[in-house]
Amino acid sequence: MPMSDPTPQEPNPGQDPPFAGAPYAGPPPAGGPPAGYQGPPPPGVWSARPRGPIGEARSAGMTILLSIVTCGIWTILWSYWTHEELKRYRGDGIGGTVALILAILVSPAIMFTVPIEIEQMYREEGMEPPVTAIWGLWFLLPIIGNFIWYLKVQEALNDFWVARGAAPA
Repeated sequence: MPMSDPTPQEPNPGQDPPFAGAPYAGPPPAGGPPAGYQGPPPPGVWSARPRGPIGEARSAGMTILLSIVTCGIWTILWSYWTHEELKRYRGDGIGGTVALILAILVSPAIMFTVPIEIEQMYREEGMEPPVTAIWGLWFLLPIIGNFIWYLKVQEALNDFWVARGAAPA
């Protein structure tokens, strides 16, 4: 009696996409969800919405260190890259250019926009977000609040990107 292979198989071109309970194995198959499927996908399942390229996992500790060494200039660059990756992946969001302007003119706004976009990205994938807009309030706690915010936000991004094939930070 042959043993079955427990690893998930990639769908062959021309076949129906995997059923709604299939484990996440990368971007959604061409053609969208199976016929009759309604609603958002369950946690850990491919999204019914086409996605762009995944973002890069970054070291939260290195982000904090570089932010200190560059007197905050690194945070402006980080804001640009993070928002640009989120917009490319989701096909929606403020994007890098607007984030860059906000980071320069109204830097506390970034403390809210990044978690909001992460929250939306997680919810679109049918997952519970580890950060929400309320995380932006960490900027009210001087110094240590920024450290906590960057650690948690970067961890949420890294977990999401690595689960979709990015190299770990």
